[in-house]
Amino acid sequence: MASDPRLARDPRLANTPTHPPPPPPPQEALSQQRPLDHSNGATPPPPQPRDGNDFKLKFCTVCASNQNRSMEAHLRLSLANYPVISFGTGSLVRLPGPSISQPNVYPFNSTSYDTMYTELNGKDPRLYRANGLLTMLERNRSVKFGPERWQDWAIGAPRLEHRDDRGSAGVEGGVVDVVITCEERCWDAVVDNLVEREGKLNRPVHVINVDIKDNHEEALVGGKAILELADMLNAAAKEERSRSGGEWRNGASGGGGTGFDDRVPDILATWQEKWPTLPALWTLAWF
Repeated sequence: MASDPRLARDPRLANTPTHPPPPPPPQEALSQQRPLDHSNGATPPPPQPRDGNDFKLKFCTVCASNQNRSMEAHLRLSLANYPVISFGTGSLVRLPGPSISQPNVYPFNSTSYDTMYTELNGKDPRLYRANGLLTMLERNRSVKFGPERWQDWAIGAPRLEHRDDRGSAGVEGGVVDVVITCEERCWDAVVDNLVEREGKLNRPVHVINVDIKDNHEEALVGGKAILELADMLNAAAKEERSRSGGEWRNGASGGGGTGFDDRVPDILATWQEKWPTLPALWTLAWF
């Protein structure tokens, strides 16, 4: 685990670690994942209800193209009832093609996972089934509409158009408590971008990198590890919330001492002991 050497560049980072809704479908229907096909008007399963007294941290997962690692983690966290959104940091969405020099390239924010699935299935279903892309896209389109780019995210702006996404309940306000990237260059891009945005909301956010190799098998392992880290972080936040009567961030109760923000490095160190093959980085940044 390491801290961000760019802390010296930012003093703030250095000083702070008209129709009623339809009735719900039968219970057995909720157990089946169905595609979020926005093009044909299909209605996705409603988000699972959460106990109003069950405090949950809000998470964001990030990888290069918002396809494999970040989406596996997004799905895992949403199934555990965490509020979660996800992004990619690349300039374009790139998926493997018939050769290294012929990738399949798509724009962020406007191309749906369903469109990608249909296109690749029409090009070469045997190739894209064999390399796992069609299976991956089937999973992705059951989670949300399409890949989103981190740099285009309007932090703090309502995300009402994403209300059908899995994990959307709780992140409608467009802010999160923890960002988890899946590759060091993505962590670099996120931290640099947050410094450029100058923290106008004055809201702290923990940015953690869990380095995961970009293949389907490692994404499954990484998703499990990220969920375990989320559970550890959330448990600590709930402890601080209970101790201070509802608040949980450092100094929120006015009583001094440590708070959740101070505990994150130790939590990450404990988690790292169990997952030594997934190197971690951490810094406290600002929205």
